[in-house]
Amino acid sequence: MNNDLTKKIIGAAIEVHRTLGPGLLESAYQECLLFELKYLGLNVTKEVALPIIYKDLKLDHGYRIDLLVENKIVVELKTVETFSDVHFAQILTYMKLGKYPLGLLINFHTKLLKNGIKRFINTPQ
Repeated sequence: MNNDLTKKIIGAAIEVHRTLGPGLLESAYQECLLFELKYLGLNVTKEVALPIIYKDLKLDHGYRIDLLVENKIVVELKTVETFSDVHFAQILTYMKLGKYPLGLLINFHTKLLKNGIKRFINTPQ
């Protein structure tokens, strides 16, 4: 089920990238990908607030997941020359804090979108 879901998300992202190309702001890709995913009938929420829970303390610091698909797959969008370790740490942290099993990091600033997609799995410890 999750593999089918990630294929749909990646397919929708490729459609957005094929239509718009690289060079736009992240927010433009976010809105268009949101549209495509909803068109496919998926439950998608954008800018999902993610508080930090530390012991008995809840910190609302404005961390936001770009897109959350079917309440299980975190989709983080970027428009950068290349991914950095900070981008990987960000999505892994979001997945851990929200207890989400899968994540996709998608960089729309690439000639071929397939070269700008990374899949992450949250392995509970």
